[in-house]
Amino acid sequence: MSRRFSKLAPATVAAAFWLIAAPASAQLELHYQRGSILNPFSAASEPTHIFTLQHAGGWRAGGSFFFLDYSTDGVADGFNDRDLYGEWYPTLSLGSLAEGGVGFGPVNDIRLVAGVNLGIQSKVVKYVPGVELGWNIPGFIFVNTILGGFIDASSGLDGGGAPSTGDSFNFDVSWLSVFQLGGQSFSFTGHAEYMGAVTNEVGDEYPGSILAQPQFRWDVGQALTRAANVLHVGVEYQLWTNKLGTTRDESVVQLLVVWQLD
Repeated sequence: MSRRFSKLAPATVAAAFWLIAAPASAQLELHYQRGSILNPFSAASEPTHIFTLQHAGGWRAGGSFFFLDYSTDGVADGFNDRDLYGEWYPTLSLGSLAEGGVGFGPVNDIRLVAGVNLGIQSKVVKYVPGVELGWNIPGFIFVNTILGGFIDASSGLDGGGAPSTGDSFNFDVSWLSVFQLGGQSFSFTGHAEYMGAVTNEVGDEYPGSILAQPQFRWDVGQALTRAANVLHVGVEYQLWTNKLGTTRDESVVQLLVVWQLD
């Protein structure tokens, strides 16, 4: 199999996942975040607005998670200059196909994943084929872990983007917990991932990195109008070690507002 074909194959699998499953449930959210985001190439941190459209859906044969970020910091430095970045993770549930017969111990499902990451400004394309485990953890609506490849399909410097890299791997954990405190409804959600080290097309070594984005939300809509799961406010803490292939680390708290659209 040619390298070009092997890089396109995960996208083909992702499209197949989309076509074989009919939607059963979905949740659409619009997020607004504001915080002082680090430009790891200049070491400057600038107040940044981030608008996110996020969609999570359940399917007869699996699920789908998608988000698209629009980021702008008002500084024309080639970083977060009205940038778009998105990720999509369709999954195929082996438990659904086997009518729930693939779990073991605390694992309640095994899913095949065909993810794709797209950076518009940087012209970066990464495919993330892998395996996702769903876990039964007391106190959590869900806990999922993904172990996947991190396959670079970027055009690199010749295409006017960031340098292309070798292939690597990543490990991601995501979660959601909803709880009551003092008569108010709160949620704790987010994800954390480790991305393996790579070398780029000009020979620079990118160290492995950790990106963690936990969110703490208060259901303010329920508190003020009794309309639950419509408007949430809270904070997102972002920890990013060796951000974007550099040796700079980021630790920032951001204001978070979430509108649940359906």
